Amino acid sequence: MLKRLAALLCLFTLATAVTFAADARRVPTLDDLLTIKSAGGTQISPDGKLVAYTVGYGDFKTDAFMTQIWLAQTDTGKSFQLTRGDKSATNPRWSPDGQWLAFLSNRIEDKNQIFVINPLGGEAQPLTKSETAISNFAWSDDGKTIAYTATEPTAQMLKDRKDYLGDYDVVREGYSYVHIWTFNVADAMNAPVAGKQRTKKKDFSVDSFSWSPDGASIVFSATLNPDLIQGTTSDIYLLKLSDDSVKKIVAQPGPDNNPRFSPDGRQIVFSSAMGEKLFFASNSRLAVVSVEGGMPRSITDTFDENPGLVEWKADGIYFTGLQKTASHLFRVDATTGKIVRVSAPDDLMAGSFSLTRKGDAMAFTAGSPTSMNEVFVTGMRRFSPHQLTNMTEQAKAFTLGTREVISWKSQDGATIEGVLIKPANFDATKKYPLLCIIHGGPTGVDRPLLLTPDSRYYPSDIWAARGALILKVNYRGSAGYGEKFRKLNVRNLGVGDAWDVLSGVDYLIAKGWVDKTKVACMGWSQGGYISAFLTTSSDRFAAISVGAGISNWSTYYYNTDITPFTINYLGNDPAQDPAIYQKTSPMSYVKNAKTPTLIQHGELDRRVPIANAYELRQGLEDRGVKVEMVVYKGFGHGITKPKSMRAVMQHNLSWFNHFIWGDPLPDFTAPELPKKETKDEKKADGN
Repeated sequence: MLKRLAALLCLFTLATAVTFAADARRVPTLDDLLTIKSAGGTQISPDGKLVAYTVGYGDFKTDAFMTQIWLAQTDTGKSFQLTRGDKSATNPRWSPDGQWLAFLSNRIEDKNQIFVINPLGGEAQPLTKSETAISNFAWSDDGKTIAYTATEPTAQMLKDRKDYLGDYDVVREGYSYVHIWTFNVADAMNAPVAGKQRTKKKDFSVDSFSWSPDGASIVFSATLNPDLIQGTTSDIYLLKLSDDSVKKIVAQPGPDNNPRFSPDGRQIVFSSAMGEKLFFASNSRLAVVSVEGGMPRSITDTFDENPGLVEWKADGIYFTGLQKTASHLFRVDATTGKIVRVSAPDDLMAGSFSLTRKGDAMAFTAGSPTSMNEVFVTGMRRFSPHQLTNMTEQAKAFTLGTREVISWKSQDGATIEGVLIKPANFDATKKYPLLCIIHGGPTGVDRPLLLTPDSRYYPSDIWAARGALILKVNYRGSAGYGEKFRKLNVRNLGVGDAWDVLSGVDYLIAKGWVDKTKVACMGWSQGGYISAFLTTSSDRFAAISVGAGISNWSTYYYNTDITPFTINYLGNDPAQDPAIYQKTSPMSYVKNAKTPTLIQHGELDRRVPIANAYELRQGLEDRGVKVEMVVYKGFGHGITKPKSMRAVMQHNLSWFNHFIWGDPLPDFTAPELPKKETKDEKKADGN
């Protein structure tokens, strides 16, 4: 199927990367992988003549992952950069008449404000001067007003407290609530405004929102407070702008969020758990309710995945959804619940869909095993995409591995899929080292896409060019394979996940492709947890890297900022059910550990608190297992700056190059650094 997809995408001129002369290519460097540009965030103009899209890349000069906005003409395909500078521009949104493009940027006081720019060119101008950073915004349908969300300004009492007593937080109290503001665009064009606050007090914290067609109301979702553990309390509210009155119209267990009005303004569609409290591994639904409230009605019960709401147009409600490693656009009839897939072919990996005001055309991004994500446009009557970008041109210089989807049977008979990356000159008669990379989530999914930003932690193409197979395992619990599959690791975390990784390794060994003495494993977050489980419970690997991973579920439960996650998967807290916490914790098996292990963790990680890393490190050291632990200072659960990400990748590269290929293991405390140019050398270069 993937071969057929690649052939079809060639018709859209996606697969340009496969035509490059081999002798003109080189192995990408870490800096290449960090600075390569990727397209996303498409927004088609109301008349369909232009597509705004974002381009993201790492910038070592500012030590930031930057995002800028580009425009493409849909008839000619001509594209040009619209925003520039040393601050990012994100969330492009067209005015309803298409005359302006608004976006968010932190270019003033390093705090997100709304800016507007003429798509024909010129300087961007700020529309807002919000005291706190703006998180989201939307134009009213008549284009006269913009609504935005932001946290309330710090109260004077808190400022006085800090001045007298220093800075501190009281756990689970003293939240900064998110609320809605609106402002008149014409006024803001003259000078930036703060807007009028529409929702107030501490009854709820706003999450997502959208305008009614007549501009008289805003529907929004909100949680009890902004704490992540309150996600289950998200309900749907209606704000009437005439008097700022707020009415709750959906109140049921489990999260209800991302509401949108019907074209006639009489109904609201939203994403819903439909009353299910243990919802993490379950399918969400799209549900419809009257603006007056009442019992919500699910309309996507027949869709065995999580639908991502896009738009409600005259011909139906559009949503996205995964289908194994593919991703598509669907349309559901709000009355009958009939679902039709809009996009094709079967193996299309598309996303970031946006529709014109009339719903007669759309833009989206799509990639393939031989191409990076590109921006496309198509009419809605017939899905016939026209490519507008050529991001894949950047891959021209690189020797890259080939990508394909494979499947095998796990220990309990479950069918598991994974993405296999082979060296460009793969020879089925040879045996190769095998490096397993495990995604996070657990409801993430790996797909056979070329040079995606999510590959930054682990430089798979550098290893493939050196002569290794790379296996990215879509273990039980991964998204795209339906609710039953996502629930296979409920009360079986680590144990069942390990089956899936080890059976994948055995599958490739049985094909005669793998040197079983040179097998390694790595992953971040949930992938780090599975790697930790494997390092303590298996001796099959030559080396392992644990990135931001859980080592003890009890430690995790009592310290994480999302305790409900643990209850959803394990069923109860450690005091009530210690046995399940022991069964699924890597530390329960640490006496058996033998594998050299690199531990990587962000200093300020609240999602997987760093105590998990220290616990695993000490447990391995106590048993004489080779272990290195690197703490990345100033970072939480993810590494968000290019220089530190370069360090993460270099540490992984050096670790596995040593244990798989026998390279010297460098001293991480005193690494070899590039020679800096002297003043004389710089002067000579200038001449």
